[in-house]
Amino acid sequence: MKKAKKNVETKPSLTAPLSRRSFISKTALVAGAISIVPRHVLGRGFTAPSDKVNLGYIGLGKQSITLSNAFLANTDEAQIVAGSDVWTTKNEWFKAHVSKLYADNRKQQNYRGLTTTGNYLELLERDDIDAVIVATPDHWHAIQAIGAMEAGKHVYCEKPLTLKIQEGIDMVKSVKKTGKVLQTGSMQRSWATFQKATEMVRNGHLGDITKVLVNVGDPAIPFNMPSQPVPSQLNWNQWCGPAPLLPYNERLSPQESKAFFPDWRLFSETGGGILTDWGAHMFDIAQWGLGMDRTGPVKFIPPADRKAVRGMQMFYENGIEMVHEDFGRGWGVRFIGSKGNLDISRSYLETDPPSILESQVSKKEDLKSRGNHYQNWIDAIKNDTPLISDVEIGHRSASVGNICNIGYQLGRTLQWDPEKEKFIGDSEANKMKSRKNRNY
Repeated sequence: MKKAKKNVETKPSLTAPLSRRSFISKTALVAGAISIVPRHVLGRGFTAPSDKVNLGYIGLGKQSITLSNAFLANTDEAQIVAGSDVWTTKNEWFKAHVSKLYADNRKQQNYRGLTTTGNYLELLERDDIDAVIVATPDHWHAIQAIGAMEAGKHVYCEKPLTLKIQEGIDMVKSVKKTGKVLQTGSMQRSWATFQKATEMVRNGHLGDITKVLVNVGDPAIPFNMPSQPVPSQLNWNQWCGPAPLLPYNERLSPQESKAFFPDWRLFSETGGGILTDWGAHMFDIAQWGLGMDRTGPVKFIPPADRKAVRGMQMFYENGIEMVHEDFGRGWGVRFIGSKGNLDISRSYLETDPPSILESQVSKKEDLKSRGNHYQNWIDAIKNDTPLISDVEIGHRSASVGNICNIGYQLGRTLQWDPEKEKFIGDSEANKMKSRKNRNY
């Protein structure tokens, strides 16, 4: 990794955001300059400092806890060198959190290798950062991920990958254009239970699949919360960014001391509802099991009741039906086949009859090990190995949820062409593939 020019604290800026025009002009020079130095021979068990992938985190809310823990615990080939958030207090909190992780996990006391900024564009300008973690609300994902790739950085982007379908199309194009490695944060793909379940479906152990039930939460709704005073430590205009300038409410963006997960994901301005939040996990598993990672359903039929929040029927070109339906077991997926059914979630993997699973798993211990979603990304960056959840997979799974939201909103059958990625004969639906971003 290239050495940072200076290891000094970057002060969060709430008043003078970096010009996007200036950023774009500079990143053209940076994009070709970043490379990972091959591993030096230091003996088994050692990773040379020059061989580590330097990570910058964009968005320092609750998910940054999970992801900073994950990368420091699951790989010794990455180090956290930067963070950015529009909350000044979250920047300070993240530094303290990462310092403790280095002390606990890597026995490095008083870690001082991390700097923070209130403007993520300053992070992208740094030539000592090889890759970024995008853990902001959904309405920022595409802009920040594409900007990072254009700046020469690899990307780990949280799910759902995008808020709008066109954003996903653009992200796929950006990966092809820049050659950068983008991993979607759909970590269930690296869990042994989900790997076993989808393998059994694809290998015909349930017979011919006729139907799939996917239970996740409600579609998105327009923002409807009362206005509260904006905290002085928060750049609210920058938090809203490309979304409409909403009234502030702490449920959208709480301080780091709050125990709850924020509710921005419920509202159409900033998220896709729990339909896409958990759909990016469970529709993803359905797509994987059906072998539909690079495509999607061709017809979406919403329920007759315009107020319904379940009941969207989806049909693939081969006739398999998928339904957004509560089958009574929490968020999960049920595959229905000619020889039996399979239910899978984070808390169970069961078949009916049980003999189907018993014939495939000799010991319960076989399902306890998990893959390493984080090392998988690092390996792909360094060694050009395959990703478990690449940009196309993340985009297609997000598109299922995004199209469902459009269908619930319009209340009519939608014909979707997954090859051209457009609705057939429905100009209104096609307009909803994207939106005009606010000039922030």
